[in-house]
Amino acid sequence: MVHAQLDPAARQALAVTAVEAKIRKDLTWQRIADAAGLSVAFVTAAVLGQHPLPETSARAVADLLGLDDDAVTLLRTVPVRGTAPGAVPTDPTIYRFHEMLQVYGTTLKALIHEQFGDGIISAINFKLDVRKVADPEGGERAVITLDGKYLPTKPF
Repeated sequence: MVHAQLDPAARQALAVTAVEAKIRKDLTWQRIADAAGLSVAFVTAAVLGQHPLPETSARAVADLLGLDDDAVTLLRTVPVRGTAPGAVPTDPTIYRFHEMLQVYGTTLKALIHEQFGDGIISAINFKLDVRKVADPEGGERAVITLDGKYLPTKPF
């Protein structure tokens, strides 16, 4: 049976425990995702408390990290999503995404509506990919792909 959480505190505490185990065992997110049999973006988000995992994936993650049966149950529950504390993020990496949306949010909205019409891009029917590529001017660049299904607004 699928259960939903009301209070994010338990998932947040589990995320802290899971990340501590990840560090202690010197694991990568990719290794954890491989054990779960799902994408690295989805599994990372799930372990950090933003998605539920299917039972077999939750068990595999818990086994790899040395977590107990209660952790498996929590990993399977539907979390309270979007639970980052504070209105404006303070972590520099997360803040830059906030800043990008502050600068380009209205541009993205205008371009999406011009190309698709009135609607939204789903964060449920969604894929995320992060790649590191060489910068022709030296150094490295991050290529972040947000791939969400377009859902048109339907008058009723």
